[in-house]
Amino acid sequence: MKKIAVIGAGVTGVTTAYALLNRGYAVTVFDQNRYAAMDTSFANGGQLSASNAEVWNQWSTVIKGLKYMTQRSAPLLVNPKPSWHKYSWMAEFVANIPHYRKNTVETVRLAITAREHLHATAKKEGFAFDVEERGILHVYKDKKDYQHAERVNALLAEGGLERNAVSPSEIKTIEPAVHGDFYGGFFTPSDATGDIHMYSRGLSDACQKKGVTFHYSSDVTNIAPQDGGHLVKWKDNKGAKFDAEFDAVVICAGVTSRKFGKMLGDRVNIYPVKGYSITVKLDDDKSREAAPWVSLLDDAAKVVTSRLGNDRLRIAGTAEFNGYNWDIRDDRVQPLVRWVEDYFPDVVTEHAIPWAGLRPMMPNMLPKVDAGKRPGVYYNTGHGHLGWTLSAATAEIIGDKIKADMPA
Repeated sequence: MKKIAVIGAGVTGVTTAYALLNRGYAVTVFDQNRYAAMDTSFANGGQLSASNAEVWNQWSTVIKGLKYMTQRSAPLLVNPKPSWHKYSWMAEFVANIPHYRKNTVETVRLAITAREHLHATAKKEGFAFDVEERGILHVYKDKKDYQHAERVNALLAEGGLERNAVSPSEIKTIEPAVHGDFYGGFFTPSDATGDIHMYSRGLSDACQKKGVTFHYSSDVTNIAPQDGGHLVKWKDNKGAKFDAEFDAVVICAGVTSRKFGKMLGDRVNIYPVKGYSITVKLDDDKSREAAPWVSLLDDAAKVVTSRLGNDRLRIAGTAEFNGYNWDIRDDRVQPLVRWVEDYFPDVVTEHAIPWAGLRPMMPNMLPKVDAGKRPGVYYNTGHGHLGWTLSAATAEIIGDKIKADMPA
């Protein structure tokens, strides 16, 4: 059997390992954490959202970034401190504005394909992940934002997605728990939500039972060409050093993929865009009744919700360009808490657990799913805010690519 190393055990790495396992490869996964899905795949918004596939490459995004620069609680926050990585990424982001339409349609198509694989895999392997297939409801408070969403709807339809316009009264019918005055909304019945961490752990356990080797608490220090393959060197959390040869490597390392790309002679211009979430524990009957079951997406506030079983509500959002910084800032968390209190006033937010993760974003907002310069080097990374939504599709794409290049 051909041996393949997968670097990273987030949702992208685990789905890649599963795709390669099903194609007959001997797979070994490396991750610096003790368990799968402990970084960006730990506590994201929980949406499986083809309806959120619009890429960000627009002049309006740039203008908002400049406008919000001095507002610490803004939905989009850019640290103005000079950084070559940040400003070169932003220059490429602007250069991709002409591709906004094409890239949005492509993202929608990927998301729809991924949905089928993701649900089928969970059913086949028999693990739960607090999935709620109740759709996603986009809400808008003013006419301008709603009209932009109408234009986006045409692109989503071109990609094959059904997203329906709904009136303010229909919003309340779809999700009776929500409070607020809305201009209108859009509802995507085929979208869903769930717990990304539960999904990734369930799939990693299934992979392990079928023969995938996982090296957790393992820091990969070098990957070098070796006799037609690659020598992977790593050390564990006690400092012990190891190495092993593989026929190929797949980089699925989130925001650290840029580091591995440089190690392998490839430019992988991923920037870490921080997002925040809170998980509200619904400890009392009143909160459980007042919390939504249908997932909401407030485009203006950049906030999403997911109901995770009977006793948890996940609220996530915001985008922060602040380098490799995992700090959980209270001034970024509090807007999420206030959002819940505004829209769901009877939900008790006393026990709201904050979290922050770094989304691995490419300047064109599309994941990097292709081969590197060296034979036997592949990438499945850079999924940005749609990692879970797209991962099951990109895993199949890279699996097919490797099978064509290097039959098992």
